[in-house]
Amino acid sequence: MAEYHYDVVVIGAGPAGEGAAMNAAKHGKKVAIIEEKNQVGGNCTHLGTIPSKALRHSVKQIITFNTNTMFRDIGEPRWFSFPRVLQSAERVISKQVKLRTQFYARNKVDLFSGKASFLDENRVEIKGHGNAQEILHAKTFVIATGSRPYLPPDVNFRHNRIYNSDSILKLGHTPRTLIIYGAGVIGSEYASIFAGLGVKVDLVNPGNRLLSFLDDEISDALSYHLRNNGVLVRHNEQYESVQGDEHGVVLTLQSGKKIRADAFLWCNGRSGNTDSLALDNVGLQPNARGQLAIDENYKTEVPNIYAVGDVIGWPSLASAAYDQGRSASSAIVEDEYFRYINDVPTGIYTIPEISSVGATERELTEAKVPYEVGQAFFKDLARAQITGEAVGMLKLLFHRETKEILGIHCFGDQAAEIVHIGQAIMNQSGSANTLDYFINTTFNYPTMAEAYRVAALNGLNRIF
Repeated sequence: MAEYHYDVVVIGAGPAGEGAAMNAAKHGKKVAIIEEKNQVGGNCTHLGTIPSKALRHSVKQIITFNTNTMFRDIGEPRWFSFPRVLQSAERVISKQVKLRTQFYARNKVDLFSGKASFLDENRVEIKGHGNAQEILHAKTFVIATGSRPYLPPDVNFRHNRIYNSDSILKLGHTPRTLIIYGAGVIGSEYASIFAGLGVKVDLVNPGNRLLSFLDDEISDALSYHLRNNGVLVRHNEQYESVQGDEHGVVLTLQSGKKIRADAFLWCNGRSGNTDSLALDNVGLQPNARGQLAIDENYKTEVPNIYAVGDVIGWPSLASAAYDQGRSASSAIVEDEYFRYINDVPTGIYTIPEISSVGATERELTEAKVPYEVGQAFFKDLARAQITGEAVGMLKLLFHRETKEILGIHCFGDQAAEIVHIGQAIMNQSGSANTLDYFINTTFNYPTMAEAYRVAALNGLNRIF
């Protein structure tokens, strides 16, 4: 059995693990990273963010072709199978894996393949795919093992028509009808994707509104456009049973309703990947969802063991995970770049997409903050009229006395890109983070960024 010694050992090669490993290596630490899969990138690259967003992009192109009258001269509307559309995602995945593998090699980070489990606070054992065993000694460990779909034991996910948000990427056909249980971010994104492929979707939501953490107006807009694209949204419904047969799946709800479809997709919750780490050997106890508690420096209850990414819960975003990994590493090497990641923009890749940062109207109202609203509707922007992407809006929330920007909410094409302009201004100090910036700045015309000027002027007109 081979044994190796390191300063820092990172468990998990997704965004969080990569951020931690790269930062530690650049500070001269001897670093190793352990990845259970055969390739780096984590669930973000192989099962989550990258494939679903690449899939969404392809579907959006199909929708554009099928709805733009200019293309009717070329031919009639075309529909593509789900497996064929997935091929574009696979090309992106391979490029991402190659790029990220190069990062580790360039920064002299040793990559170990296999399952890691703790022997004690300073040693982990790796069981490789060929049953080879290795032990790594380290002063510090970073747990970045990510998460997986929560799978209730009373649903038979071995049935060939019952899927979760990981296994759906192995779907070998295009169902005519689909039930999605769970209307969170992942469920809403897949509802958009399948509806765009012409599938009739039932989106079953255990809650009373879609994505309740969003600004109410944005949530309402998403509900409208999902329904407008043929998605049937069912709120306040809990499942009683899910039964698959050779013809499809029957979902029985606690309300007594029964829904039949060709396939079923479970998108209701995720669990941290901690069950195989032998955490009892170091005295760590995950919560019921497999997540680890951390302090303001990303330390667990064991001082030399840190945790970052989905394995600590909120916000469970690839963007935040990478920054959490870098920050945990900054705490380890004690550099000047440490920050606790709590200012995270929301990016939701439905069709159309959604992005927001800062407070919502409901939060400001409850806090009795005297705010005002500035709006720009995409249908009125020349760039949106040119591209044919007229659905959506940008909403600025600002203090009506100081004009400080308090929240930015965007719904529509390129929302996840547009929001960062406002985010940059919100993070300025003093009078630089006010509505005046957008009023006194010249934006290129025609652009989507011009929405900030339009929204700012709209908001200014509301102040008396």
